[in-house]
Amino acid sequence: MALSLSEIAVAILVVAATTVAWRVFNWVWFRPKKFEKHLKKQGFQGHSYRFLYGDTKEHMSMLMATRSNPIPISHDVPARTTPFLCKLVREYGKRSFFWAGPVPRILIMDPETIKEVLNNNFKYPKPKIHPIFKIFVEGLPSLDGSKWTTHRRLLNPAFHAEKLKGMLPAFDLSCYEMTVKWIEMIGEGRNSCEIDVWPSLQTLTSDVISRTAFGSSYQEGQKVFELQTEQADHGFKAVQSVYLPGLRYLPTKRNKRMKEIDKEVRFVLGGIIEKKMKAMKAGEDSTDLLGILLEANSKEVRQGNRIVGMSIEDVIEECKVFYFAGQETTSTLLVWTMVLLSLYPGWQDRARQEVLQIIGDGKADMSHLNHLKTLTMILYEVLRLYPPVSGLVRQINKEITVGDMTLLPGMQILLPINQIHRDHVIWGADAKEFNPERFSEGISKATNNHVAAFFPFGAGPRICIGQNFALVEAKLAMAMILRKFSFELSPSYKHAPVNKITLQPEYGASLILHKL
Repeated sequence: MALSLSEIAVAILVVAATTVAWRVFNWVWFRPKKFEKHLKKQGFQGHSYRFLYGDTKEHMSMLMATRSNPIPISHDVPARTTPFLCKLVREYGKRSFFWAGPVPRILIMDPETIKEVLNNNFKYPKPKIHPIFKIFVEGLPSLDGSKWTTHRRLLNPAFHAEKLKGMLPAFDLSCYEMTVKWIEMIGEGRNSCEIDVWPSLQTLTSDVISRTAFGSSYQEGQKVFELQTEQADHGFKAVQSVYLPGLRYLPTKRNKRMKEIDKEVRFVLGGIIEKKMKAMKAGEDSTDLLGILLEANSKEVRQGNRIVGMSIEDVIEECKVFYFAGQETTSTLLVWTMVLLSLYPGWQDRARQEVLQIIGDGKADMSHLNHLKTLTMILYEVLRLYPPVSGLVRQINKEITVGDMTLLPGMQILLPINQIHRDHVIWGADAKEFNPERFSEGISKATNNHVAAFFPFGAGPRICIGQNFALVEAKLAMAMILRKFSFELSPSYKHAPVNKITLQPEYGASLILHKL
């Protein structure tokens, strides 16, 4: 007897529901248990998988506990920022894994394996960006494949050494304005004053980005900076729990606010881009990052490669990256450098003497900055102990053998920068101490020839495109600060590094500045 249409429809719905249910249950249970068995057979250790959440609840519980109070002044940053990871390595050693929800993340701490992973970015791609962050930033750092190749090629010209040399006046002006404000805060008739330098350093690096990326002052681009900072905070809070597909579409207060911010950022940046394109059509020679990017993209399109060129939407996303990555990375490097030089006045004096000897009272050029060896050693050591991000994650999309490990599709690799930067085997007995002298003969000597063990900006083809930009800006800013001020920690300073996308001082950085 033939089935009726309604019976056929019911049968189809039953099959569809069964298929979906199987896929969901496989995702949250069968596949993770298969991964766990595979990893333990290879000698990896970690907690047994717990349904859906994995280790997320324990990780968040430990993180909230450590964040409840500042820590004694030391460089044991991971104890506060990644306490679960510290516990994992203590209990299970370097050959361990943990559960990010139903996905296992395998710790890679061997320098040779790190080099293999970072040098083969197509073999070990970045995982898909968290859906929450899609609304925040989708530029170069989150891309993979041919689109990443195109964007990297088009952005490269903006960060050449010659272009950076042309940006020094903008760096210098922004630094000068900040030091003038600090002198005004100290006031006439006084030689010292307590100042929270963190907001000033954020303003400085935002000003630099506004001037070098868009040719505008900080005031014109201030709204984008404020909105991107708020967006980052919302995004960070949203990823603290297991993400279920579709959550970002719910009309929650946070989701609505993030959409409002995104709309406003796009409007402001769209206006800046439109103004820049009109100026370039009128024959204006643009030397800022946006102008260089638009010119490179224009040549790409004129050569007939319209498919691989950037759309206006792509350019907006890269502008968002300019603002966030360019501002965040350098401001955190500067604030931790000032904190550490406050803790180690001997190194502060050495750096100041070097600056006065090489630059004197004049304006610094690229040659001066390249000869600041002591300051470079200090910045490297700050980046070792206080790297902008605590780790890098890579995705496994097909069965692969790396070292003596066989990894399966769906697994992820974690390169825990904080732990690797403090490994006694690589860095010696004083691995957890501030000792810039270790870099006196370069990175290779400092790492016992394990160059891949030092990667605060990443490494390989995906190394941060703005690395040199950040270091040049940091050197110039610190040189100017050291010439005009000596500084020490205020009694009110609270040591509380916290991961808010980048490593920041949770309660600011209150220092006592003395005019020189």
